[in-house]
Amino acid sequence: MFKRNKPKHSQRARISTPDPDAPPAHEEKGGEEAEESPIAIAAKLKKKTKTRTKPKTTLSFGGEEEDEGEAFKLKKGVLSKKLTLSKSAGVAPTELDIPQLSTGPTYDAAHLSQLKASTPSARPPQPTDSYDADVSMDVDSPAQLSALSAIADDQGETAIPSASSILAAKQKRERIRSNKGGDDYISLSLSKRDDFSQGPHPESRLMREDDELGDAADEFAEYTSAQERVALGKKSRKQEAQKRRAEMNEMIVDAEEEDEETKEWEQEQLRRGGLREESVEPAAKPMYKAAPIPPVTPIPTMGAAIARLTQSMSELTTSHAQHSASLSKLGEEQRLLEQRETEMRDMIAKAEEKRSWFSAFREWMESVATFLDEKYPPLEKLEEEHISLMKERAEMIAQRRRAEDTDDLALFLGTPPSLQPQAEEVDDLGRTIPSANSPAARANRASARDARRVRRRAANQQRKAEEEQGYSTDASLPPGDADDYRTAMGRLLADAKDIMADVKAEEFKDPSVGLAKWFGEWRTKFADIYTGAWGGLGMVGAWEFWVRLEVLGWNPLERPRSLDSFGWYGSLYQYSRPAEDDEEDEPELGPDGDLVSAMITTALIPRLCRIIEGGGLDPYSAKDIRRLVDLAEEIEVSVDKQNQKFELFLKSVYTVFDAAVTETEMALTPFLELNQPRFDPQAIPARRRFLTRRHKLLRNILQWRKYAGDRYGLGNLATRLVASSMLPVAESGWEVGGEDIMRKVAQALPAELVPPSLKSLRI
Repeated sequence: MFKRNKPKHSQRARISTPDPDAPPAHEEKGGEEAEESPIAIAAKLKKKTKTRTKPKTTLSFGGEEEDEGEAFKLKKGVLSKKLTLSKSAGVAPTELDIPQLSTGPTYDAAHLSQLKASTPSARPPQPTDSYDADVSMDVDSPAQLSALSAIADDQGETAIPSASSILAAKQKRERIRSNKGGDDYISLSLSKRDDFSQGPHPESRLMREDDELGDAADEFAEYTSAQERVALGKKSRKQEAQKRRAEMNEMIVDAEEEDEETKEWEQEQLRRGGLREESVEPAAKPMYKAAPIPPVTPIPTMGAAIARLTQSMSELTTSHAQHSASLSKLGEEQRLLEQRETEMRDMIAKAEEKRSWFSAFREWMESVATFLDEKYPPLEKLEEEHISLMKERAEMIAQRRRAEDTDDLALFLGTPPSLQPQAEEVDDLGRTIPSANSPAARANRASARDARRVRRRAANQQRKAEEEQGYSTDASLPPGDADDYRTAMGRLLADAKDIMADVKAEEFKDPSVGLAKWFGEWRTKFADIYTGAWGGLGMVGAWEFWVRLEVLGWNPLERPRSLDSFGWYGSLYQYSRPAEDDEEDEPELGPDGDLVSAMITTALIPRLCRIIEGGGLDPYSAKDIRRLVDLAEEIEVSVDKQNQKFELFLKSVYTVFDAAVTETEMALTPFLELNQPRFDPQAIPARRRFLTRRHKLLRNILQWRKYAGDRYGLGNLATRLVASSMLPVAESGWEVGGEDIMRKVAQALPAELVPPSLKSLRI
């Protein structure tokens, strides 16, 4: 990727050993060069070193073949010319010369004689002129070696110094080097060694090519990032990026360019290495060749032709049958594919229709949820108000009934200390504050009771006065309170209508138009999803609001009304039976089953339980018990008697009866503990009235037990009422009416519920 711009370094020339048979070098250059001393040579070397330039890359393509034309000539410097040896001297070729291929060394007689004559047999005499052995041993260049060889040849013999002389010369040289200030020391180097880097081997006198030319830090600075600068600013970084892209583009362009000289050199090296053929022989010229004459073919006979045609016909018939079968199979596959495509298209259309319908259904249900979130709070508030009104009315009746029982008990058992009349209290204006148990209050209650009895007698002349004494539990309110109660109930019903006053959409006013329509479409179009998701129960949960709104303010024991008279009952009945059969009187139920029973279980029974426990049921009223039994039988038609919600309904009724018995026991306990009867003409009718009220409560409990069974201990409750409340009071006046009433009680009770003390009265 990176192109080398500078020339390659030339290899260092190999120092060749002078041949003793070769003519001295000083004969070629003249007598003046032969007589040059080592000092003169060193001066010349110093002068030439200053003007030395970097060697240039030289290429040698050889010139061994004579048929290649003119050989390439290498230009050499003055110093290289001094190292050039004559070809006739027989010296070893340098690295630049191409070695001649030879099979091996030759040892003929002429060569051996010449070699023996050139080998010295004795030590040469010492030179007479001034020859410095130290200088001669320090050969710094090939030029000095050539000069020394020329001096030795001029003396006539080759001088080989002995080992002792070499050692002495080395020691002298070392002493002179250690004392550079002497006059006899002449340095052969042109510069001090300390001025340059010593390299990895500072003790060695040999110089590497890298040390001579430098460490190439400046030469290759552009490749080693030595000249790079870190850009800190935004503008400088942008310029550096542009410069880097330009350099990369330039390198790519340089890499794509072809250097003709380099390509020619590579091809020449391939040719010299034998990797490429010298020449390619031209292809032989095509010669004309006549077409061969086909052999003679005999004329086919009729039988062979018929047999061949028959075989071809059978093969064609078989192939046609196979192709026909393949076509039939492909046609059937195409038909199936088209049918499958049609089915897939239908599935896609149905899926899209299903998605769009459910998307609209989800949006509508979200609007219904928003509507219910807004309307449920006022509905629940009105339901609580209705329960509070019934509780207030029931508490008023129960309080008046407790006051009457207290007055009757005080007449025949005496007044306990806690109920003694207190002194009259006077307020700040001097008015007397009436006391609850004062004689005046008792007289007022008695007169009010007599007035109500007169009104009832006038309304029903067929009932005897005796039967009304005690059997009439006085469950009616005074005229003023009754009017207030009717006014409050009317205001409650008006508020119930105001809940839907701002609703204009018919599908929100009538659930049979909205809920029944959407859920009916869901059941018709996607029956499997509707059944799996229990869509009917979901619709019942959403329809519950309209059912509770419709039954708001309704007390089934005060205003008897059948369930099928409500609008929600008929709508759910029709929705649960979508397919009507003319042959059958009763339509068949749909996949949801009877949703009327689900609605009664979900919404109606919990509401009835709250009404009964909130004061809607009067345990002393036989009329309420008859209506309650009718309501339970109507609910039982739709809901199983073993259903958990129906069990809650039965438990609510038991709770009301248990509260009445407990209240009687609590009211009777202080009087029984006192038990101080006094002579009073009103004591006998008072005891009869008290026992008659309890007898009526017992009859209501037994009547409800006859329908509901002995659940939650209704039988034990009846036995407890007789043993703890009625029998002690009857024994206090057994001869004056107590025996007669207890005989009626014993006959009304089932045999298993009669206390042991009353079994004799059943005879």
